[in-house]
Amino acid sequence: MKRKIIITLAITTLLPICVSAQQNAHHTDEMVADKVIFEQKRLLEENTKGKGFGPQAPRDIDAISGKNLRLFVAAPASTEMNLCNIHFHKNAEHKGGEFTKYAGNGDGHGYQSGYKYSGKLSTSELGSIKHNICPSKHSALSTGDTIEVHYVYSTSQVKPGPTLGSCLNEAIKNPQLRVETQVYVLVNQKNALDFNNLTKYSVENNLYQATNIPNNTGTPVQYAGSTTGPGYNEKGSPFQVTWSVRPNVAKVNINSVGKWCEGNVFNEDHAHGVRNLVTNPDLLSKIKR
Repeated sequence: MKRKIIITLAITTLLPICVSAQQNAHHTDEMVADKVIFEQKRLLEENTKGKGFGPQAPRDIDAISGKNLRLFVAAPASTEMNLCNIHFHKNAEHKGGEFTKYAGNGDGHGYQSGYKYSGKLSTSELGSIKHNICPSKHSALSTGDTIEVHYVYSTSQVKPGPTLGSCLNEAIKNPQLRVETQVYVLVNQKNALDFNNLTKYSVENNLYQATNIPNNTGTPVQYAGSTTGPGYNEKGSPFQVTWSVRPNVAKVNINSVGKWCEGNVFNEDHAHGVRNLVTNPDLLSKIKR
């Protein structure tokens, strides 16, 4: 019974990563003022100062400095772990590489904020779509939009499933977590990458593996961080996560993303919101080049 209670509490804590404060968010087309984001960052600093929180995420992957010394052993390579969840955020949570264009402050709850692809797309790539793609009460996806996909891995003996609760089981209360991260830009071209193919997985050496994560989008930047999602805009995440963020963007067929949202084993049907970029050096680890 105690084990079940502990797992339930852990899953409850992890849920904000995926639901992204959906219940508290309000749909709006207006951007909140800078002072709203400033206050959220002030509260994050106040609520974490001197309390022993480890390094946080997301961050600018081009900035290597960090003063948080509460280090932890890096998770094994993803090939030695089980894929447990795949989900995506509208706009990149991280900044750097080819995604440095700020989307704006958004609604203050993680939606319409984050970072966009900083390159240029052709007129044909930006061709309009006649139907909604992955609609939610916050917005739908459009051509030219940027998404950040999180391929989450766990050292627990688990299989891929809905929410990050799928990364836990009763046998290990504190599994190591790794997130293989790829940023995509949505284009209306049939010859672009197929999202359903990008999210395929199989069993390799008795471990669940995402088999088609791009391997031509630059050397991943690895760092020690935490779980993300706008539920942690004003408080620290207590989870330790090894991040592996690819710096270059890949182009994906927007219609294939829409098809994936219509049905997948992860029960994902829309884009999640983003956590404010963490910039406080006391909450960042040092990136080793």
